[in-house]
Amino acid sequence: MKVRQISLFMENRAGRLAEVARILGQGGINIRALSLADTSDFGILRLIVNDVDRALSLLRSTGHTVSVTEVIAVEVSDKPGGLAEVLGVLEKAELNVEYMYAFVEKATDKAVLVFRFEDTDRALEVFWKAGVSVLDPATVYSL
Repeated sequence: MKVRQISLFMENRAGRLAEVARILGQGGINIRALSLADTSDFGILRLIVNDVDRALSLLRSTGHTVSVTEVIAVEVSDKPGGLAEVLGVLEKAELNVEYMYAFVEKATDKAVLVFRFEDTDRALEVFWKAGVSVLDPATVYSL
């Protein structure tokens, strides 16, 4: 159950993030989660949206450099130690996390962790065997 995430490469200058948000908003795309990493010259905006294909089309048509990456979204209890439990599962399996970000679901007591792994299929197997709640893409896109 892999989730398609958009990665957008952009110059690190004022207004670029607002421009992307405007393009997506005007196109009816709802951003479900995001992460922004930057250097002095450029940034990588990672997005989970409700309509990946439409968002890609809109962004590419406006000259943005975008790619799609497969990530895994898992649900954990939103309580102290919830993250540590999931990371312990990965540690035991000796799986390295390339990057991750999190958000809290509306009106529940759960948090959602989004992970990128070198071996996504192995990570899925480890999560399933450990009983970690892996969310299906449709659920994530509609949160």
